[in-house]
Amino acid sequence: MIMWVQRTITLRPRPRGFHLITDDVLAQLPELRSVRVGLLHVFIQHTSASLTLNENASPEVRADFERYFSRAVPDGAPYFAHTLEGPDDMPAHIKASLLGSSLLLPVRDGRLALGTWQGIYLCEHRNHGGPRRLVLTLWGEEG
Repeated sequence: MIMWVQRTITLRPRPRGFHLITDDVLAQLPELRSVRVGLLHVFIQHTSASLTLNENASPEVRADFERYFSRAVPDGAPYFAHTLEGPDDMPAHIKASLLGSSLLLPVRDGRLALGTWQGIYLCEHRNHGGPRRLVLTLWGEEG
């Protein structure tokens, strides 16, 4: 039997940076445990934050991501015209476009079929981004 589940969750506000949210996502989807084979789509409903999949063990990796993106797309650069919402807003939009707004993840035997060192990141690109909403869509064959 094929199962479909969709729900919107709200993540607590986090400071600028790259934050592991795998456990937050899984806690909101107890149905995932009954999926033999399927997919989980995770979509962020914001244009100044993003999602990515990467290293889940070393906090140094997350800090290095933030340092890289802050240098590559600096706040307050004089060439940005979209500045009404603050010097971190336009850079946040660019970073979000580079990293993306969704992830499609495999599910196998009631678990995400991720690599040993992979985790879901919320990439918060604003100094004060606030709560972030994710739409989680799970579909798969129950088993």
